[in-house]
Amino acid sequence: MASFFSKLFGGSSDKAASGSKREEPVSYNDYVIQAAPEAAGDQWRLAGVIIKQADDGPLERKFLRADTFPSRDEAVEFSVRKAKQIIDEQGARLFADGEPSGRA
Repeated sequence: MASFFSKLFGGSSDKAASGSKREEPVSYNDYVIQAAPEAAGDQWRLAGVIIKQADDGPLERKFLRADTFPSRDEAVEFSVRKAKQIIDEQGARLFADGEPSGRA
């Protein structure tokens, strides 16, 4: 019964609680990719982080796309693919501003 009221009044579900948890790092060229799909209703939205080590510490670029997938595992797989595509297309320009965090 408590579960019913929790859902009815906006309590977090297990899916929502694990929504943006970062996955294990994946190395690609000189970058590190961490998929972090976000819960979107019954679907999972493609999202993640691209990290580059700099002299002053790590630089991060977060990305979020409209693409959704029925399972978190599938969203993780496509998030890594998308990050590789972003790296291939933008390369060093992705971190040209030198800011520690931002959006891709």
